[in-house]
Amino acid sequence: MVDKLVTINRVAKVVKGGRRFAFAALVVVGDQKGRVGYGAGKAREVPEAIRKATERAKRGMIRVPMKEGRTLHHDVAGHFGAGKVVLRSAEAGTGIIAGGPMRAVFESLGINDVVAKSLGTRNPHNMVKATFDALTRCASPRAVANRRGKKVAEIFGKRDQAAGAEAADV
Repeated sequence: MVDKLVTINRVAKVVKGGRRFAFAALVVVGDQKGRVGYGAGKAREVPEAIRKATERAKRGMIRVPMKEGRTLHHDVAGHFGAGKVVLRSAEAGTGIIAGGPMRAVFESLGINDVVAKSLGTRNPHNMVKATFDALTRCASPRAVANRRGKKVAEIFGKRDQAAGAEAADV
């Protein structure tokens, strides 16, 4: 398991005697084999906030289908609040082209080639949640075929047959 600290923020609660400070942490946890989760934790001390966030991240992990174990099967968009993200699959050797919070998600997930863009917000919490929204929309060809009651070859075959027919016409 790999855990990455995305952000840590000092927050204040105003009480009668003054301000009480606490720390809020955002952590992403993954096994680098297709499972990833995120969590937020808040405590008076930094290590305790990170521990709480890591615990929550491990509890809420999701599985993401990956193509060849290195990228996404298809392009996908996600949003959370004002945060919008666009994730695009990439050729081998491209690397992770993404902003800080999204990069932490992809590194924990085990994706090596992806191009991602965050639109609408720079808030790390909303960026991570929008990225997770996009990742939950990802589907593998096998899952799509099962849902439609077809074979994987039937789904991809139509495109190949159409391309072959157009080549024969030309």
